[in-house]
Amino acid sequence: MIVSQANIEKYQLNIRIAFEAVLSNKARTILTALGIIFGVAAVIAMLAIGNGAKQELLDQMKLVGVNNIIITPKINTDGAIASDNDEISKDDKESKTRLSPGLTLLDADAIKKIIPTVKSISPEITTEQTIIYRKNSITGEFTGINKNFFNVYNLELENGKYFNNYHFEKGEQVCIIGHNVAVKLFPTESPIGKQLKCGGLWLKIVGVLKNRMMEESQMANLQIDNFNLNVYAPLQTVLIRYNDRSIINSKKLKKGSRRNNKQKTDNNRNQLDKLIIQIDNSENIGMSLDVIHRLLKRRHADSEDFIITVPELLLKQEQKTRDIFNIVLAAIASISLVVGGIGIMNIMLASVMERIKEIGVRRAIGARKEDIVLQFIAEAIIISISGGLIGIVLGIIFAYLVSNFTEILTIISGFSIFISFFVSVSVGVLFGYMPAKKAAIQDPVTSLRHE
Repeated sequence: MIVSQANIEKYQLNIRIAFEAVLSNKARTILTALGIIFGVAAVIAMLAIGNGAKQELLDQMKLVGVNNIIITPKINTDGAIASDNDEISKDDKESKTRLSPGLTLLDADAIKKIIPTVKSISPEITTEQTIIYRKNSITGEFTGINKNFFNVYNLELENGKYFNNYHFEKGEQVCIIGHNVAVKLFPTESPIGKQLKCGGLWLKIVGVLKNRMMEESQMANLQIDNFNLNVYAPLQTVLIRYNDRSIINSKKLKKGSRRNNKQKTDNNRNQLDKLIIQIDNSENIGMSLDVIHRLLKRRHADSEDFIITVPELLLKQEQKTRDIFNIVLAAIASISLVVGGIGIMNIMLASVMERIKEIGVRRAIGARKEDIVLQFIAEAIIISISGGLIGIVLGIIFAYLVSNFTEILTIISGFSIFISFFVSVSVGVLFGYMPAKKAAIQDPVTSLRHE
């Protein structure tokens, strides 16, 4: 026990000598620690940006729904259904396009019936309309949906209630509005139970969606509408009381009416504007995608007049790209820590040369090689720990500034702080050992003669 106590006192003495040596050369200590400081700060800031990017992707994944496949029709500028099948002649393409019924509810029923991996289907009919309440009006989208829509997109209500089965079956004149619609048309009152006019249709508001934020460019890339500016009604309400394009176009085709600029919207004979198919498992997306493509092509008279998009695959590809970018950034930031460690080694080596006589005196009065090694390693660790702590503070500040002065989301994690601090201490031990070893092997007699 006496020996253990003596060892403890010896360690304390060596550490105290190391502290005194560090404090006696403050300028050199600060300059030595700069590499560690900025290395730790850069690692924390870069990992915070990476975590923010990852969280944004997870939020987008929730926004587009899990395992969703989105089908939209191709429309020419004149409103006619388009086809991109390059393997057939132009006349054949036009002929097959005319034979195609476009995207319809029958397609949705066929997909649900034939493909066992389909969990749910959400058809949509969307038109841009002027939305009016008393003297206030805004431009938004009027969308017909079925009961699966809110589950597919993970949409929650802020107020009110969802549509019930009676609303869907009877095509009731009811609606659920987006957050921005409620804010702009009902700034001082609750919209629940009020009547608004959407196009030529009066609708009773039964619910208001929670605010869902997403950039316009992201919504366009992922085929997602702005939920905040939409008015949603039961699909049957839109088909019965507003517009069923498949029926109108059948009459127009029988009459042989010609298209003109004023009829661009009417000439779109796709009954549906979008079809969202939710697959039961992400592993089945690829197989289901191929079957859906072949099924739709057969139903559309071999005309590829539709576009199939898988937002989850796009997001995963984007996530992979971002992960690679974040790894590169973290690697670049880590180089600063290595450079800082080399700086510690160089300064400590120079310090050994300056303090040869001090080392000789300590050896002459009984200090062992292990004591000298401990002293110089302790100095390196003190520098790296102090640099690491300062770097942590600077890293948090940098991440905060990036988040507040740019549109980049940053999330600081305890792991990033721990790993950067651990690395800074490890660098101190690793790069401090060589100078410590060099100091320990100095001959005491030669060191005492050194001037």
